[in-house]
Amino acid sequence: MSDDSIPEPDRIEGAPHPRETAQLFGQDKAVAGFLEAFSTGRLHSGWLITGPRGVGKATLAWKIATFLLADPDTGLFGEPTLAVDPDHPDARLIQSGAHPRLALIRRPRDDKTKKLRTEITVDAVRALKSFFHMSATDGGRRVVIVDAADELNRNAANAILKELEEPPENCTILLIAHQPSRLLPTIRSRCRELRSSTLNAENLQKALQQAGHPAENSESLATLAGGSAGDAIRLLNHDGLPLYAEIVKLLDGLPQINRPAALKLADSCAGRGAEIRFGLTLDLIDLFLSRAAHAGLLGEPHSQGAPGEARLLARLAPDDRAARHWAQLQQDLSNRSRHGRAVNLDPAALILDMIFKIEETAQGVAAA
Repeated sequence: MSDDSIPEPDRIEGAPHPRETAQLFGQDKAVAGFLEAFSTGRLHSGWLITGPRGVGKATLAWKIATFLLADPDTGLFGEPTLAVDPDHPDARLIQSGAHPRLALIRRPRDDKTKKLRTEITVDAVRALKSFFHMSATDGGRRVVIVDAADELNRNAANAILKELEEPPENCTILLIAHQPSRLLPTIRSRCRELRSSTLNAENLQKALQQAGHPAENSESLATLAGGSAGDAIRLLNHDGLPLYAEIVKLLDGLPQINRPAALKLADSCAGRGAEIRFGLTLDLIDLFLSRAAHAGLLGEPHSQGAPGEARLLARLAPDDRAARHWAQLQQDLSNRSRHGRAVNLDPAALILDMIFKIEETAQGVAAA
């Protein structure tokens, strides 16, 4: 990009870009699925790499791309792996972002606003025509990475579909999807799926250490991140753990809310520079409600995201009847949150409204 102040849309803040990530943790099954197809001569032209955000899907895509472009030769008895010597000429070209047989499709910059667009446009996909034409002279494999396919607008999705329907010779298209259900069914049907799973606590810690985030409070972090290294880094970058502890402390007074504490939390989400805290607060409230619903069905959780959370969840959701109330509230407030962000409602007012809805639900559950 010409403007270094604009972040790469496929990079998590505070972490190396997936092409720079040395090791992939916790995705052995997906790796084995790809290597089995490769080694048996059943390499699909289209691959859909799915799973939650932040678990390593993009890292897997870049490692597959490096493996293919390095033209692996496993010999008669060799067992292929995705590992490629970082000093391999193709690996070095990929690291520099200058490999002539690799195309990356992601959200482009809007030249008018100087910001990233909210979706991948058809022009970004149409550029593949010239890429395929120029790279064909090389004669080697060609790889396309789409990160993320969820962000393709309708025209861009149809353009990708055409490439999947009539793939150029010796070309592999890797589509990364956080929510594959949002893709055109015809796109999904043209690809073989590789499912990436959430990370267990051990692999999460390894991924965080590799990204330069050796984490304390590992239980709380693992609980709130839900097996996503990306979410864990976001929590660490933006003080998510103390923020969640503040929310739990506020809700510990239910069925009555401490008004001054509620106002303090709401006010901290308003004003210039508070956009990230506002979004994170909405996400953590949603997470708390989800955990309350699960506690009503499964009992007190074995791990907690903040001191006293497990006891609070058990008190607020003692049975499946309460679980239904909290699940319905989560759905209602999630819709309210999306609407509020879309129409730019006052952040403090939106947070307060959600807190009072939680108070109202807690009182209803206690009175029943």
